[in-house]
Amino acid sequence: MAVDISVVVPVYGCPGALPELHRRLVAVLEGMGKSFEIVLVDDHDPQNSWEGIERLCALDERVVGVRLSRNFGQIRAITAGLDLCQGDWVVVMDCDLQDRPEGIPQLYEKAQEGYDVVFARRVQRKDSGVTKLFSRAFYKVYEYFTDGTYDASLCNFSISRRIVIQSYCSMRERNRAYTMFIKWLGFKQTAIDLVGDERFEGESSYSFKKKLVMAFELITAQSTKPLKFAVTVGFFFALVSLLVIVATVVNHFLNTDDVLAGWTSTIASIFFMGGLILASVGVVGLYVGNIFEEVKGRPLYVVAEVLNGDVTAEDILDARALGRRHHLG
Repeated sequence: MAVDISVVVPVYGCPGALPELHRRLVAVLEGMGKSFEIVLVDDHDPQNSWEGIERLCALDERVVGVRLSRNFGQIRAITAGLDLCQGDWVVVMDCDLQDRPEGIPQLYEKAQEGYDVVFARRVQRKDSGVTKLFSRAFYKVYEYFTDGTYDASLCNFSISRRIVIQSYCSMRERNRAYTMFIKWLGFKQTAIDLVGDERFEGESSYSFKKKLVMAFELITAQSTKPLKFAVTVGFFFALVSLLVIVATVVNHFLNTDDVLAGWTSTIASIFFMGGLILASVGVVGLYVGNIFEEVKGRPLYVVAEVLNGDVTAEDILDARALGRRHHLG
């Protein structure tokens, strides 16, 4: 079945928003005069969003429901939807209605100017000050370690041409970020300003701890700079230590009355250098851990059930099925 636009939505923590999300999406997409599908991916929401997805699938055959076997995280839920969608153009958005479905025509119209990817740049964000501050800080650190330029106001809400989505799906790294990977791919990209809304219900499941862990995972998965940084710091302190040793020896022979004391400073220095060594080993451990996760070759997600789709959960168990579908190889 030919589909002009696919809308991929990871679903977690906002079951009450689904009817309103569906209503607004249908109104917008029908108004555009395009054939479409709405792919709702239930990331094993403990609030039982699957029941709501089942009802929407029964009412509207253009809704494709995908239920993951357990919680795999937002980005992998997005990946599952992207693997299964069929549209020539693919919109990715959140389920909480912070992204306005009414912005899709603007994204599509901008893409028709010759762009392969159009991101939404959130203006007048309704997030807390702490969230905004953390986001800006993360992107600054990420820019340094990856030698890239990223706009903290960009979000997953975007529209991409089919070839871009196929290229994204061909990258099967476990530590993945949709916006960053799409930007890494290149193609012709731009962004437009869109006003965001308050969450329809619930709160973000991304705690500060989760965001911090994700930041470390993304940086160590895409850059070797932390390793180089650890080496640089190690050589710097080794050089400083050597100079201090030389100065101490020279001072001892020039000043015979000097008594080599200072046990407190010695112990402090040992603990300080020990901390640096452990930190450096920890950085190496993160990379070894990434290698360990990758070489196991486990799937990014496991689908338990698909409604209204032309690919069943059994088909997805065969990686070659998705390979033929999206030329993943």
